[in-house]
Amino acid sequence: MSSDQPLAKTAVPAGITDPVEKARAELKAALAAIEVKANMPRRVADATEARIVKARRMARDNPIGVAAAVVGAAAVVGGVVWGFVRLYTR
Repeated sequence: MSSDQPLAKTAVPAGITDPVEKARAELKAALAAIEVKANMPRRVADATEARIVKARRMARDNPIGVAAAVVGAAAVVGGVVWGFVRLYTR
């Protein structure tokens, strides 16, 4: 790996010869990996952001299709709500 590229915080740097320093680096990388894996709010936020970017790109590329999908989804939700209200009021 070249020195120009930053090292990921979950990676152990190569070339550590001291066993204590290597153990510390491995522990630091393991804890960082656990933090990344266990941080559900951040993972959800990242996934949501990716979906938003994808939806905006699709809306830019095919606005009529997206508008039709929104109208269809609204009709389905409206129908489900109407059905529940109708069942409840009987």
